Amino acid sequence: MLHCPRKTARTLVYSGIFLATGLAQAFALDPTGDWRVADGVANIRVAECNGSMWGAVAWEKQPGGRDTHNPDVSKQNRPTLGMPILIDMRKKPGVDQWEGQVYNAKDGQFYSSTIKPLSPDQMEIQGCVLGFLCGGETWTRVAGPIPSSPANSMAKGPPKSPGAPPHTAGMTAPKTTGSVGPKTPGQKLATAAHPADPVGDICLLPDIAGFAH
Repeated sequence: MLHCPRKTARTLVYSGIFLATGLAQAFALDPTGDWRVADGVANIRVAECNGSMWGAVAWEKQPGGRDTHNPDVSKQNRPTLGMPILIDMRKKPGVDQWEGQVYNAKDGQFYSSTIKPLSPDQMEIQGCVLGFLCGGETWTRVAGPIPSSPANSMAKGPPKSPGAPPHTAGMTAPKTTGSVGPKTPGQKLATAAHPADPVGDICLLPDIAGFAH
């Protein structure tokens, strides 16, 4: 039976389009980067630190916040800028979801949490107390994604060029991600509005570096 060359070529083209679309979606669902929380009061920077996802406050609508509701008295005066929010989120096998804990600065409590990218520009976060009272919200991407550092031995895929991490005296740097990802239109706007980045590579923040090792 003879095959029609034109039909075969058309089939290959369609197959290539579907394959390319599927690969693009797979690579696009990356939780790293800067995300605006639902009520718009803060941006959370998410990065991979030694194979786990961590998130810290990277921008505040009202600067100067303090972690006043923390049950640990020694932490009640720490700035909320740079404070870890997503704690040691581990990827669930076979799905684009990460599980760990979320810190709620409004009541100083930790909750079981799941993050799941819904699209390249939206991510869902859900938190539960002992398996009930679950609630969630959707965050919107404002910058990123953040490429993994070649130094991160647990990072998946080929190494990418990292952003330059800040120099931190007296601290042993963990295996970490770069602080700046490929530029997107949203990121250019964020950079222009906030040229000085006081947070940088969140994997080097003491509260995260002490755990991610």
